[in-house]
Amino acid sequence: MPSTLPTRHGSPWRPRPVPRVLSVAGSDPSGGAGIQADLKAIAAAGGYGMAALTALTAQSTRGVSAVHVPPPSFLAAQLDTLRADVALDGIKVGMLASSAVADVVTRWLDDGAGVDGPPVVVDPVMVATSGDRLLDRAAEDAVRRLLDRADVVTPNVPELAVLLGTPAATTWTGVLGQAARLAARHDVLVVAKGGHLPGDEVPDALVGPGGVVAELPGRRVPTTSTHGTGCSLSSGLVTRYARHGEWERALRETKAWLTDAVVAGTALEVGSGCGPVDHFWALRGVLVESP
Repeated sequence: MPSTLPTRHGSPWRPRPVPRVLSVAGSDPSGGAGIQADLKAIAAAGGYGMAALTALTAQSTRGVSAVHVPPPSFLAAQLDTLRADVALDGIKVGMLASSAVADVVTRWLDDGAGVDGPPVVVDPVMVATSGDRLLDRAAEDAVRRLLDRADVVTPNVPELAVLLGTPAATTWTGVLGQAARLAARHDVLVVAKGGHLPGDEVPDALVGPGGVVAELPGRRVPTTSTHGTGCSLSSGLVTRYARHGEWERALRETKAWLTDAVVAGTALEVGSGCGPVDHFWALRGVLVESP
């Protein structure tokens, strides 16, 4: 049965065996994150992936050296052209490089989503692995406005703090408390993630306006193949939800798949920095041993 958790879509939306999922995000030429990771994660989850580009990056496993943001009007043209032809069963929103870009996505969702539109998962890309803020204050405010159009938000610990305008939590209890505050503020579900906290335990949780809906334990994988895990989680999550209509089940399935993808990523031997996960480990018949 479909989940009864908060959602923006109504009766016209139905799960599909092969959902048509759109990623609205930036490009990573190394293939580990952004649009490239999203399309792989959507395919691995059994969906048909599409992409509207918000930004181009010069990027490798060692980091980002340059970013080019096309005119927001071109993003609007991508989105409007796609909507005129293809019915969407799920939408993932990732990197939004400026307030103008975020506002284009917000207006587009308002024009065609509402209560009748597909589920929307927002991965608020706001803080780099180094801890540097990626957006100016105006863009951060635009992303906060976008959250009111989402069903689920998937921030990491620093991004959760930015969205709330508070210092980052240092304990799992603190992360869950901040996630509940964000969920109540925007009437969304929040995926609380423990990956930025110290220690070997890496829990995740689905948190609603009333508190924790489900908590998923996990162990830290000793690897550097973690590039694009946030992108892959959010796009895999919306795809699995679009297949069966249950957020908790979708998160459990996506976490299990992603853990194995992280374990298998080392064998890809891509780059000399933070390498990608192996989205298609199951397709290649790779057997992984979870920690």
